[in-house]
Amino acid sequence: MEINRPDVLAEVTSAFNRYEAALVNNDVATLDALFWDSPHTVRYGATENLYGYQAIAEFRAGRSPKNLARTLQNTVITTYGQDFATANTEFQRPGKQGRQTQTWMRTPLGWRVVSAHVSFLPDAIAKG
Repeated sequence: MEINRPDVLAEVTSAFNRYEAALVNNDVATLDALFWDSPHTVRYGATENLYGYQAIAEFRAGRSPKNLARTLQNTVITTYGQDFATANTEFQRPGKQGRQTQTWMRTPLGWRVVSAHVSFLPDAIAKG
């Protein structure tokens, strides 16, 4: 298995960047499009556990569009072969630090998130 094949890494990095832009701009249609439309898709958020594409889409539709801006650091994207990848990043919002993990899979419609986890760090850990 080839790790971080340059063309595959570029594809996933592009999809990840598209997701990030959609997130901070509350582009719900793009966020929905980048998740795998399957009952097997899972997203664990800071305050919610979502099982299946429909639950994730409903969460996105009801989420406040305020205070979504953030900066990323320590982003690590790793591809495994041609069809599977992970993306891990740390993020900062005013007064909050968190982390995000995404598992990406190539589908007939392109790269899609099949699993995601977002969490905030307690202040003691965030301040180091």
